[in-house]
Amino acid sequence: MRISKPSFCALLLHKPYHHQNLVVLSRRRVISCAVSMALLVTTLYVLWPSGPDLKIVGLKLRRIKVHPVPPITVDISMLLTLRVRNADVYFMDLGAVNVAVAYRGKMLGHVRSREVHVRARGSSHVEADVEFAGISVLPELVLLLEDVAKGIVPFDTVSHTSGQLGLFFFHFPMKAKLSCEVLVSIVNQTIIRQHCLHQ
Repeated sequence: MRISKPSFCALLLHKPYHHQNLVVLSRRRVISCAVSMALLVTTLYVLWPSGPDLKIVGLKLRRIKVHPVPPITVDISMLLTLRVRNADVYFMDLGAVNVAVAYRGKMLGHVRSREVHVRARGSSHVEADVEFAGISVLPELVLLLEDVAKGIVPFDTVSHTSGQLGLFFFHFPMKAKLSCEVLVSIVNQTIIRQHCLHQ
């Protein structure tokens, strides 16, 4: 009977790479999640709708006429120019822009402009003729005449509008309001200084 020699098998043990694969996969997931979040935040920032930026760019005082026959009244004529700027990727269709004008706390009146269409990332200028006739401002009349003599008249304005933002077939309602204190030069018919608050 033949005796066979025992055969030996060498078993090579390798260090498992399972842990390294997990580390590589988890890094890829973290990087892809971070990139996805950055893209999402950027997209929301660009597409998030905001209201229009209103600014008074011109307020020309054309005429002030005092009627001395009692009751003493004043007629004031001015040209107001308002800039509506759209920083969004949406177009804006705004209704009439309403502007109220006051002098030293005394409301003179308000004017309503035409409807405004502002394209995406564009701006539009709205001009309004402001005619206030027969205003009774007896306590402020002396101050008004002094301001006119100095060449600088302060006015308070409140502008507000409403409308909608649009992108293709989608429309979103929006409103805007702007309160300003404006110093107007009578000499060169320009705005010297203005302080505005968006509301």
